[in-house]
Amino acid sequence: MTDRVRVPDSWVWRKEPVDAGPAVVFDIDGVLADAAARQHLLEASGTRRRNWNAFFDAAGEDEVIAEVARLTELLDRDLLLVLLTARPVRIRDLTLAWLDRHDLRWDLLVMRAGGDFSPSPEMKRTAVRELQAAGLDLRLAFEDDRRNVEVFHAEGVPCVYIHSGYYEA
Repeated sequence: MTDRVRVPDSWVWRKEPVDAGPAVVFDIDGVLADAAARQHLLEASGTRRRNWNAFFDAAGEDEVIAEVARLTELLDRDLLLVLLTARPVRIRDLTLAWLDRHDLRWDLLVMRAGGDFSPSPEMKRTAVRELQAAGLDLRLAFEDDRRNVEVFHAEGVPCVYIHSGYYEA
């Protein structure tokens, strides 16, 4: 690997510099992080709206999903591990602290840019294309939202669906 990858402000490398090359993509909420305890914040009823700010602000309290964390440890060290999440970049520090606290393996964290309120599939499609344009060879992805699984497939990236229970079938 010889091509350095330059990244947008909503991306952060764990260690610099990193070369482009083969990569595996993991979603965070529902794949690496058990967000079940904060799902109630997204329930809308009557006049109550989804509280996305509170939902994301509580992300630091999530338990890690041990089986997926173990999977990241077992993957070949030549593969870059990309965490692609629709979490807003405003909770980057909280997310980095959570990753550090759980000693999770990762190389690149890709978050939703500030001011981006597009649906998750649109945000992730853009990110996948940016990752590929930067020279990352996305070999596999892990995702809990079937809409995003379809995005990965449409972009030529095999994707393993992980049932989190957060989305309707």
